[in-house]
Amino acid sequence: MLAALLLTLVTSALAAPSTKRAECDVSTRSISLPSGQTTLVKPTTSTPTFIGVGVGVQNYTCGTTGTYTNVGALAELFDISCTPEVLFDAVTDVIFDAWKDAPASITTAELIDTLAIFDPPFILGQHFFITNPITGSGLSPKWDFTSASLKGHSDAFAVGAKVGDLPAPTDNVTNIDWLQLNVVQGDLASEIFRIQTRGGQPPTSCTPGSPEIFIRYAAQYWLYGGSF
Repeated sequence: MLAALLLTLVTSALAAPSTKRAECDVSTRSISLPSGQTTLVKPTTSTPTFIGVGVGVQNYTCGTTGTYTNVGALAELFDISCTPEVLFDAVTDVIFDAWKDAPASITTAELIDTLAIFDPPFILGQHFFITNPITGSGLSPKWDFTSASLKGHSDAFAVGAKVGDLPAPTDNVTNIDWLQLNVVQGDLASEIFRIQTRGGQPPTSCTPGSPEIFIRYAAQYWLYGGSF
């Protein structure tokens, strides 16, 4: 089952009528943001450098009020730069459907370890959370390509700080918010957008003291600027 899942994820992420395997130029691609809102703002001083689909989990703990609080995430990012832009959302759907329907016993960590067999250009890197490097407390999201597509470049990472948070335009009870983040550390990017989210939202209530939960999700990540 894991092999079938991996095949679906990789072929969906990389399907494109192109002679290149991955790492196509995305500088002319244009991110599509909902009209009539000013929360997420398309960059005007930089262009996209990486576009990937992240597949993984959002982590939640149950607070004393009986509601879940996000405490991190873990995801693998597929390079979709060689996919025609008109197929970006369809590829995101296929990847999420395969991940959503996979056996619950398959963890994101196992998925990441197994995907390591594929050539690095197919996998951009990982997304996870670390202790806030500025304040030394709390959590900050990190995108790290140093072990995959940019192996050997120790500065190929980005730690983000959220500057925009927009409920998913479609089914925001199921799909996590769209985000805009400024990069506060690392040279991988200057701005990062999480859009076209699929899944990731926790149940609306919980029993205080219950174990941490891991909700599967997928999303497009658009990385702008940076040194790569």
